[in-house]
Amino acid sequence: MDEARAREVLDAAGLAAAGAAGAPGGAELIALGENAVFAVGDAVVKVGRSRELWERAEREVAVGAWLAAAGVPAVRPAEGGARLVAGHPVTVWHRLPAAVRPAVPADLAPLLRQVHALPAPDFALPRRELLGGVERWLRLAGDAIDPADAAFLRARRDGFAQAAAALTPHLPPGPIHGDALPRNVHVGPDGPVLVDLETFSADLREHDLVVLALSRDRYGLAAEAYDAFTRAYGWDVREWQGCGVLRGARETASCAWVAQHAPTNPKAREEFTRRVTSLRDADPSVRWYPF
Repeated sequence: MDEARAREVLDAAGLAAAGAAGAPGGAELIALGENAVFAVGDAVVKVGRSRELWERAEREVAVGAWLAAAGVPAVRPAEGGARLVAGHPVTVWHRLPAAVRPAVPADLAPLLRQVHALPAPDFALPRRELLGGVERWLRLAGDAIDPADAAFLRARRDGFAQAAAALTPHLPPGPIHGDALPRNVHVGPDGPVLVDLETFSADLREHDLVVLALSRDRYGLAAEAYDAFTRAYGWDVREWQGCGVLRGARETASCAWVAQHAPTNPKAREEFTRRVTSLRDADPSVRWYPF
C-alpha cells in the first residue's frame, strides 16, 4: 500500500478533507509501513495495509480501551472502534501532545510494571509468536541469501521454539506489550505513554524484558541506560536461566526479518550477513545495527 492508496481509503472513510480534519491542509502522513499513519486534526488515523490486519486492528482498539479502564498511560482509541473501509482496516486514535523529549529505557520500565500487574482482559490475546514470521521472511529473501544460511536459521528457529516451550518463567505469565522498546513510548507533558499496542499478547512477561537485554548486548544500548531500566523495573531478566533461550529466539527472528529486505537493499544484505555470521560463530560480541 502506497500513500496514494491510503489517502483513497481516508477519503472513503470521510476522514481526509480539511474540514473533517479540523486543520488546514487535511491529513498529514506521519508514517508508512504495515499501516499508513495520518495526523488528522486532533486525531491520528491508522490505515492497515490489507484485510489480513483486520483482527489485529480490532484487538488493538480493544487493548487501548482496556488500558484506559485500568488507568495505564497509553494512547487512547477514539469512539467508533475499528472499521473496514475499501478492504483496509481503519482505526482512529486521540492525538497525543507533542513530545517534550525522546523516551529512554527508564521511561519504559514503570509502564511495563503496570502492564505486567494486570490480569487478563475479557477478550482473547494471542501468544507472542516471536518466531512465527521466520519462514515467510526467509521465503521473501529467496535467492538473495545463501540457502545454507536459510537452513541454519530454520534449524535455530525449531530448536529455540522447542526450548522456549519448556521454559519455567520467573514472573507469572500474562499480558505483555510484545515490542517493549523506548521507541514505543511517547513522553508528553504529562509523562511517558505507551504507544503501538498492536503487538499486545498473553505470554511470558520475560519477553518484554529480554528486548532491552538484547539491545544492550547487540545494538549498543549503554550499560548505564540498561541498568537504569532494571532498577526502575525492579529485576534484571539476565538473572533468569531462561534468558538465553528467549534471547536466542529473538536473535533468530531479528536476523530472518532483515533477510526479507536483502533482494532489493544492499545494506540489508550486508546487515544480514553480519548477523548470520555472528550466530554461526556463536559470537555474542558482534554489534548489530538497527534496520
